Amino acid sequence: MKGLTIFILPLLVLAACTNQEGATKTEEPKSIVATDESVRELRQSLSDVEKEEQRLLAEELANMTTMSFDKTSHDYGKVPADTDNMTKFRVTNTGKKPLVIEKVSASCGCTTPSKPEKPILPGKSDEITVVFHPKETQLGQQNKTVTVIANTDPKMEVLSISAMVEKKKN
Repeated sequence: MKGLTIFILPLLVLAACTNQEGATKTEEPKSIVATDESVRELRQSLSDVEKEEQRLLAEELANMTTMSFDKTSHDYGKVPADTDNMTKFRVTNTGKKPLVIEKVSASCGCTTPSKPEKPILPGKSDEITVVFHPKETQLGQQNKTVTVIANTDPKMEVLSISAMVEKKKN
């Protein structure tokens, strides 16, 4: 029986290869020829895309402003674990267009920032509130960041917070 298997297996492989070779093959193109019309269409398409990008960039630049903060870092000092610790960063629109704070995000789930929901008019200020709530597993020195995205150049500002987290006293 073993000898028969050794004899039949190569025949099956040979038959499978023969069937694949006999299948109809489609010819792959060896080159693509660019016509004057296709080149013109491509150039027009690229020109349209470039004009749209320039329009969007000009629109974005027209709405940009500047901002400043009363501070860019805050040290909470010594704080017990499992407590809420809050600070506020005062942001001022120092430009000529309304300041829109698009997004405020924290580097860790233990930090919760909140941003102004309405645009800040030129010369006016508002606050970004940051609550740091360390867990029992975060004892020792902690350093976290809060990223602010706005219609400014540069588009991103990074604020930092730090604390020495101690075991909560019972």
